[in-house]
Amino acid sequence: MENAAESAHHPAVAAVPPVEQPTRRRLLGSIVFVAITGIGLYVVWPSLLDLFSAWPQLLKLNPAWLVLMFVLESASFACLWALLRLALHTRGWFAVATSQLASNAVSRVIPGGAATGGALQYQMLVRAGMDGARAASGLTAVSLITTATLLGLPVLSLPAILGGAPVARGLLTTALLGAGVFLVALAIGAVLLTTNRPLEVIGRTVQGLRNRIRRRTAPMDGLPARLIRERDLIRHILGQQWWVAVITSVGRSLLDYLALMAALMAVGSRPRPSLVLLAYVVSQLLGMIPITPGGLGFVEAGLTGTLVLAGVSSGDAILATLAYRLVSYWLPLPEGLGAYLLFRRRYGAPPRVAAPAGSRHPGWP
Repeated sequence: MENAAESAHHPAVAAVPPVEQPTRRRLLGSIVFVAITGIGLYVVWPSLLDLFSAWPQLLKLNPAWLVLMFVLESASFACLWALLRLALHTRGWFAVATSQLASNAVSRVIPGGAATGGALQYQMLVRAGMDGARAASGLTAVSLITTATLLGLPVLSLPAILGGAPVARGLLTTALLGAGVFLVALAIGAVLLTTNRPLEVIGRTVQGLRNRIRRRTAPMDGLPARLIRERDLIRHILGQQWWVAVITSVGRSLLDYLALMAALMAVGSRPRPSLVLLAYVVSQLLGMIPITPGGLGFVEAGLTGTLVLAGVSSGDAILATLAYRLVSYWLPLPEGLGAYLLFRRRYGAPPRVAAPAGSRHPGWP
């Protein structure tokens, strides 16, 4: 009782429980998330074993195909950097490219790492001298644009399907669902670009949540107005150079898709490009599953299965998936580390800046 009485007169002591409680919740949440990740890897482990067992066969492929795939993936990254430069209103390439490569690598190493990768990219851009609000709104805009483009890709397959090309029911469902989501995404984007009310609601909600969560820091104010200003600036630039945004966003995805087509040609398979496009979209959507790092296992299993549905033999599908993931998933990991070290050499360590809620990782090839 004496200790309790003393605690009432010492704010430092009385403040301990509220600090420890969130820590316990975060620890429990981390344990649960790790457990879910373990279960996810256990489920897809047989598919990963089948895939990794094909590694020796990669040595039999013509190296020219691997070089072509690497060039296509590099061009895909370059398109994303160009889109980021447009949305972030900057002419520089170094900070944009290095921050994207580093954040992309982090997001593929940590389970559910999209948020961590997005926060790292935000911090690096701020460290490079970019305004925080502009960085947050630009990253969010790129994320929305690239996701909408990905969901719209199945539309390109509809003419072939409507023209009578045979297609498995699962891939047909993907095409129709992707087209529907694409139209919804276009509608949402049009509303956000033309009206202020939704942004005001989003800004007030995020601002209120941030102020309640971080009560010990200075309260945030004026976020709705800042979001509208940044939206107007993005709309102004895209209004003049909307074609650049369209070309770079579509080019990013199509170049990555062509890398997959090159992998299939490298193993001697010649399926219908329209069906491979649907398989590609499925694999990209599976990569967004936050259970394993970068959708590891889910992408491999999903892409192999959908390629079989597209008419590729099981052995060719496994080998092509392995070659494609080598250049699109594994090679960017050391590239991201190198990019981060180069950034640190020029700008120093990124400051500890919390990314505003609502900023998202802008996707990756």
